[in-house]
Amino acid sequence: MRKNIKLTAVVAASAALALGLTACGSSSDPGAKKADGTAAADAPLIVAASPTPHADILKFVKDNLAAKAGLNLQVKEFTDYVLPNKATQDGAVGANYFQHKPYLDDFNAKNGTDIVPVVNVHLEPLGLYSSKAKKLTDITSGQTIAVPNDNTNEGRALQLLAENGLIKLKDGVGTTAKLSDITDAKGLKFKELEAATLPRALGEVDAAVINGNYALEADLKPAEDALAQEKAEGNPYANFLAVKRGNENDPRVKKLAELLNSPEVKKFIEDKYDGSVIPAFGKPAA
Repeated sequence: MRKNIKLTAVVAASAALALGLTACGSSSDPGAKKADGTAAADAPLIVAASPTPHADILKFVKDNLAAKAGLNLQVKEFTDYVLPNKATQDGAVGANYFQHKPYLDDFNAKNGTDIVPVVNVHLEPLGLYSSKAKKLTDITSGQTIAVPNDNTNEGRALQLLAENGLIKLKDGVGTTAKLSDITDAKGLKFKELEAATLPRALGEVDAAVINGNYALEADLKPAEDALAQEKAEGNPYANFLAVKRGNENDPRVKKLAELLNSPEVKKFIEDKYDGSVIPAFGKPAA
């Protein structure tokens, strides 16, 4: 998921998308069901996804891996972060791929939905960048670091700085950390800015914590230019395949989960996204 997610009202276009999904058929269509109500193994699995990188990754699976695995995969793109979960909940799609665990937990709590993660696929890592420092030890007391000003990304940014020894945080604050949770700033100063503006601010500060997608848009190469980056292993912000509870064992879902964690998908992600998106395979965080 790119940016801090806000549960805003869905515009009229979203309703049109929902109607389009209903019209084109879904995993809940009678023709796609067996007599016992479960989906036929050869029925299409429609997956709702954000355009980049989620739909790109799914299209790679569809074009290169799905047919051989006996999976009839269909990809439906959404540009908002509300409708994919609603479509998954009501059966208009069989699964979705666009979100991370903190967002899903919040969405389920606020909307009474019952959607669960199936398998992690990728992480869009935050990185620490500088136009002045060449290595972490070049960042010293008196310098200013810019961080995202939204709740989700600021907590992630502060955790990244703490993990790399630049600051100390209160025990147990986790990914909800705020500037007020810094117990030892080690002489550093902080500037809170809108996440999308951080690459442009690099010339005005000594370093900045930037989302992977914004780094790529600014022609930064995360794998080469980041002084430090979030790690994929155990990261709660890994994006995953998700379904309505009870559909985790759908053979089509299990097949797609295997393909999304395949060596072929790992190579595709690494080759295409230049470190702004990295594989984060495995079981989602609890």
